Amino acid sequence: MAIKYKVLPRKNPRDLMAPEKFYAAALADGDVDLDRLAELISYQCTVTASDCYAVLLSLEHNIIGELGQGRIVKLGRLGNFQVGISSEGKETAADVSSSAIKKSRILFRPGKKLRSMLNELSFRKAG
Repeated sequence: MAIKYKVLPRKNPRDLMAPEKFYAAALADGDVDLDRLAELISYQCTVTASDCYAVLLSLEHNIIGELGQGRIVKLGRLGNFQVGISSEGKETAADVSSSAIKKSRILFRPGKKLRSMLNELSFRKAG
């Protein structure tokens, strides 16, 4: 597996007068949607692509519902999803309210196989 990358210049946000440095940035090489995943899964088992698609849509719906209830969604070997938040700092605990929350995001902690895949990657410069 080889991941393409490009080189991008970036300023130091803490020192805008400092010279730019160059960093590698991963390039996506296309995408895969639920239709394609359902098709791929159907080739690997006896379930039809439309049945796989229905299951994947149901999985998405239920993950959204459970995350919305504040639960950690554990998908076994695949990994875990959880909601994370960022807030403003306040002087006292009593000063912290929901209005201090500025951003929410979905955190994903990959399972062992997904994490180990990262160690098997190679990289090649695009272009």
